Amino acid sequence: MTAPTDIDGILVHWGERLFYPGNRPVKALHPPRLSGGTGHRAAVIRARIHATVVRRAPQVMVKVTGGGRGMAAIAAHLRYITQSGRLPFEDDRGVVCEGKEELRELVDQWRYGGSFIDETTPHREAFNIMLSMPHGTDPLAVQRAAREFAEAELADHRYVMVLHDHQANPHVHISVRAESCHGERLNPRKADLQRWRETFAERLRGWGIDAEASRQASRGQIRRYEPLWRIKAAEEHRLTKPRETMKSSARSERSRQEAVFAWVQISRALADSEVAEDRALADSIARYVRNSPYGLEYARRLRGQRETGRREPDGPQLDFEFPTQEVSAPAQAVTAHSPGKQIGHDRR
Repeated sequence: MTAPTDIDGILVHWGERLFYPGNRPVKALHPPRLSGGTGHRAAVIRARIHATVVRRAPQVMVKVTGGGRGMAAIAAHLRYITQSGRLPFEDDRGVVCEGKEELRELVDQWRYGGSFIDETTPHREAFNIMLSMPHGTDPLAVQRAAREFAEAELADHRYVMVLHDHQANPHVHISVRAESCHGERLNPRKADLQRWRETFAERLRGWGIDAEASRQASRGQIRRYEPLWRIKAAEEHRLTKPRETMKSSARSERSRQEAVFAWVQISRALADSEVAEDRALADSIARYVRNSPYGLEYARRLRGQRETGRREPDGPQLDFEFPTQEVSAPAQAVTAHSPGKQIGHDRR
């Protein structure tokens, strides 16, 4: 049996790579990160593993749905999310307003406050963000978490948030002015969106809502989600070149292999624990990885390679198999790289 302190160290080492990967820095007051002593950090990792592989906690959705290139587009979106002022809207100062006249005043504030925003502009002057949770989630908890998210991630920017609880999934629309009060411009990238998901999930958990924001690679997901513009283009028959529905690039393959490798190290340590709950969690990890979309696809490819006696020439190769019966003795790790090099701060 492995000593508890050694198990905690392994959990922290590999769990950070699954749940707290290095992202491009974003300006947040309290960005989610793993902190404290080894015992505390290991407890956090255990809780997140349990939420992911046992409870299958709902994954938060944070999406940039577009942005206004000028005040005409911004005003139209504000009218849409507030239903022309019929729904209450809250600004970055915490002031809640309602009504058409108040909405017109808000539009004027955005037009003339800071740099002037013309009716049309060549670049985005605002970004439209949506934060959503599945049906059955307390809408007020979603709203509170969204408020704390905006305070942390959109500090120094003018923004308006509106709760929509009249549809299947409770969600909050946030329209944020691209230019901050210091003249800096918001320009969210993929890494920022992942950090935003982590911040939103952390704030939801603070309000007692079970929520996770793990990466697709950590969950073994291989489906490619289309951006909103491609969905709309397809509906209007303007999409001339469809793309694959599953991720298959070498980069995507490598990030999923690295995630599996981290899961194996964690399951190996837990399976060697004296604590029955740890060993049960190791079994749950094995089932989770084996039955994930990537796990099933990899097993299918592996069977095909065995039948043909050939290996795929492209991309990195795994030298271990997914656990099939017992996870207490996982197969050996990838030999092409040392463990320190095999796992990187992957964002995919």
